[in-house]
Amino acid sequence: MAKRIRLALDWTPNTIHTGFYVAASKGYYDDAGLEVEFLLPDADNYTMSPAQKVAADLADLAIVPTESIISFQTKADPVPLVAIATILAKDASAIVTRQDSGITRPAMLDGKRYASYRARFEDAIVQQLVRQDGGRGELDILHPPRLGIWDTLLRNEADATWIFLPWEGIEARLQGVQLNVFQLKDYGIPYGYSPVIAGLESFIRKKKVRKFLKASAKGFLFAKNNPIEAAELLRQAASHATLQQQALVEQSQVFIAQYYFDENGNWGIMQHKVWADFLDWLNETAILSPTEMEKLDIYRLFTNELLEP
Repeated sequence: MAKRIRLALDWTPNTIHTGFYVAASKGYYDDAGLEVEFLLPDADNYTMSPAQKVAADLADLAIVPTESIISFQTKADPVPLVAIATILAKDASAIVTRQDSGITRPAMLDGKRYASYRARFEDAIVQQLVRQDGGRGELDILHPPRLGIWDTLLRNEADATWIFLPWEGIEARLQGVQLNVFQLKDYGIPYGYSPVIAGLESFIRKKKVRKFLKASAKGFLFAKNNPIEAAELLRQAASHATLQQQALVEQSQVFIAQYYFDENGNWGIMQHKVWADFLDWLNETAILSPTEMEKLDIYRLFTNELLEP
């Protein structure tokens, strides 16, 4: 009898998730004796985050940014959420503005409209980005409906927002919208992994989690080596309205393939230095308080032990 794993996605299906859908489509999960159920965020209109679903036992694993791990472990009543694999080996996100806005560097965002997702550390990180480029970090922060945030930039209702380059970046190109791209690493911010697969300490030690990661890695390897075929498998398996535009999915898949595996050809492996540098930066900039820092043990935030050597 197949063992079930409920995986809460961070967004509606897109090329960040391709390896999972490939693994399901090509029978890699079946071969491992697993039945993987994908929990989509639009099913409840994003009312619960993937991490919240895991904490409430509505999901077994969740796709989350590094910040969610830190946030849940620094709550008044800490939740032992642990990262067990990174989906992307390096950061593929950026703060962007339209080129026709004339905002060509982060310092120019002072007084400008930033469309925020209301993530716990998001606004503070973007404000610090502006400061590290010489600005004051004084933004007019907007909170549009989550699914409409990207559109606020396209309609000039916001001046900047945070995007994934392999998705909204490709979408902008297809629409003829040119972007100014500010990646955090280019402004001295050692941003962590985003997204990662996470689960509670009590769940991740189960044998089926290792099997899930091994089968998923096989799916991502297929997606890396066969991006066009993988894009079609994603479209067919997920069968979601957001995947209707074939050119977007294919171009996104080709673009994101470079992010799946590290320079040593490994999928999922996280570097201690990436976690440590991000934590140190959050501490130095006072985005994390001393009390919050005291709650954190870097060796309980993530593990590579469940991945194949």
